Amino acid sequence: SRFRKRYMNRRATANCRYQPTCYEHAANCYTHALLIVPAFVGMALLLPYSSIELLNKMIKKKLIKSLNICTVYISFFCFSIVLFRGVEQCFHMCDRVVIYFFIAASYTPWLNLRELGPMAAHMRWFVWFMAAAGTVYVFKYHEKYKLVELAFYLTMGFFPASVVTSMNNTDGLQELACGGLIYCLGVFFFKSDGVIPFAHAIWHVFVALAAAVHYYAIWKYLYKTPSSLLAS
Repeated sequence: SRFRKRYMNRRATANCRYQPTCYEHAANCYTHALLIVPAFVGMALLLPYSSIELLNKMIKKKLIKSLNICTVYISFFCFSIVLFRGVEQCFHMCDRVVIYFFIAASYTPWLNLRELGPMAAHMRWFVWFMAAAGTVYVFKYHEKYKLVELAFYLTMGFFPASVVTSMNNTDGLQELACGGLIYCLGVFFFKSDGVIPFAHAIWHVFVALAAAVHYYAIWKYLYKTPSSLLAS
């Protein structure tokens, strides 16, 4: 139909990437660019409290989340605005890679700043091992096995939750679950390019909402002011 040709292309075939229409491409760019500044603002709010003293090194774990949020949106934005095919392919792979690190960064503050079960010590490094393994997978099998890639994301998203939910202090658990649910709902749009117009841009909105919920949880339940830290 005329609407489809203007606002949505056909679904990508196997081993091929979906090519957005010019309108979808613009929506992808805007939803990337508009989130870069809030991501840096969020990082800046935590940065002043990350170097008070060496004992504050645990606070730096929370900055990992903010830094990864910034990296995600910058990578997404660069991929959207690049026009040269060879470079575009590289940025598209980076777009996929940072999702793995984004997931790992979401768990890192909780794994390091909360009292958890006996598996927590192993999960702290295992989430980053999974992110590294996902990176290797992307550069070796990019766009070849799309369902396998989705399964990797979901497995990495749910597997560490089994450890996080074991924490004695459950403050923030509802926010974590809420953010995870938003991510899962967004996956529907992540896989709907060529089925729903502007599906990828909608996916970006879900990612932004989920990241905001998780950032709020970190800020509210894991953050310690300098005075309280020195007093502890």
